[in-house]
Amino acid sequence: MLVLIGQKLSGGTVYNLSIHLVLVSKYRRKVINAAILKRLQEIFANTCQKWDCELKELNGEADHVHLLIEINPKVQISAFANNLKTVSSRLIRKEFEAHCAKFYRKAVFWKIGYYVSSTVGANLETVKKYIQQQDSSTCQ
Repeated sequence: MLVLIGQKLSGGTVYNLSIHLVLVSKYRRKVINAAILKRLQEIFANTCQKWDCELKELNGEADHVHLLIEINPKVQISAFANNLKTVSSRLIRKEFEAHCAKFYRKAVFWKIGYYVSSTVGANLETVKKYIQQQDSSTCQ
């Protein structure tokens, strides 16, 4: 069987699917600092692996993050995105409790909802560059 470079094989299915996912902090509070951004990368990478997906790129600013994820076709995007938000929110609020308390009185971190788009071919490199160009210096 011929599998093109960049494509994956899973149970006889050949795929090359990527999504651009944007998560925004609750009330767009500027809660994300450099340490949180670094920890989010670890959390998202681990969570993606559990869903048989791969985090390809992550960056963001003080009030939102952009993720480029290679996603398995058997994954329901809405359930996956909500799991990413739930797991990361719980761990960030626990590990950075004092910092998060400066921004939120309640146990919240992410805004309800998210932005997601599919990415393919040449557009994939454009999205990757866009994510890399996020001004992470705002995450101090």
